[in-house]
Amino acid sequence: MSFRATVLTLYPEMFPGHLGTSMAGRALERGDWSVDAVQIRDFAHDRHRTVDDTPAGGGAGMVLRADVVAAALDHAAPQGDPRPKILMSPRGRPLTQGRVRELAAGPGAVILCGRFEGVDQRVIDARELEEVSVGDFILSGGEPAALVLLDAVVRLLPGVMGNALSGMHESFENNLLEHPHYTKPPVWEDRAIPPVLLSGNHGAIERWRREEAEKLTRERRPDLLA
Repeated sequence: MSFRATVLTLYPEMFPGHLGTSMAGRALERGDWSVDAVQIRDFAHDRHRTVDDTPAGGGAGMVLRADVVAAALDHAAPQGDPRPKILMSPRGRPLTQGRVRELAAGPGAVILCGRFEGVDQRVIDARELEEVSVGDFILSGGEPAALVLLDAVVRLLPGVMGNALSGMHESFENNLLEHPHYTKPPVWEDRAIPPVLLSGNHGAIERWRREEAEKLTRERRPDLLA
């Protein structure tokens, strides 16, 4: 079973974007995963293909309409579709490596890319959308965030990474940041590779890597150790 993503967006030309290249692109060509970009405007009800309107109660900006978004969602994920429905939103729960692994183990995802001031809350509630954030900052729309989510998921799909163990020794696995890495030359600008990494003592190397990972995590992300 391949991972199937459906992205609802006002800019379908943004997909697959960078995911059409490198490992993800090769996996896409093999059929290990797929992505279908659905134009939200195709579900508007008027000849102007209007998808938004002014916010109830006043205020700046525009809001994506519940009726238009619902029609697009119901088309992309008819009743019985087991895939989670995700709204990329700065107010959502932070995306974690754990959630990425859960998604990678599933059948796919339906991803709604917000624009303007956001999406009518009624459709979020009625279609039980899972709001997900990729960081404490604001983007011009949900499309870059959707690409980030898909990038994180696709690389974990079976056969995508050349070495399956690569995904097990990374930042955020076991709540630690990744240890430093080194390669040739052994000395560069008077900076040498730590001798333990050249010792051939695999037990000592693993201990060093663990200690360095814990040190970096304490310094930069102590919240992960809480």
